[in-house]
Amino acid sequence: MNRRKKINQLLKANAKKASAKLAPKSKDKYISKADRLKLEAQPPQDPTTSPDTPT
Repeated sequence: MNRRKKINQLLKANAKKASAKLAPKSKDKYISKADRLKLEAQPPQDPTTSPDTPT
């Protein structure tokens, strides 16, 4: 492998890694079973009605 090919290969690999970091993640963040049970136990919060609004 000549020097030019080796340098180009390294530059392409680094560019590929950099673009992979910038790409959006396809998988959701992992939530453990215990955390899912905690979230399920909490009463659902309704975002449409807030206690700050004067009535």
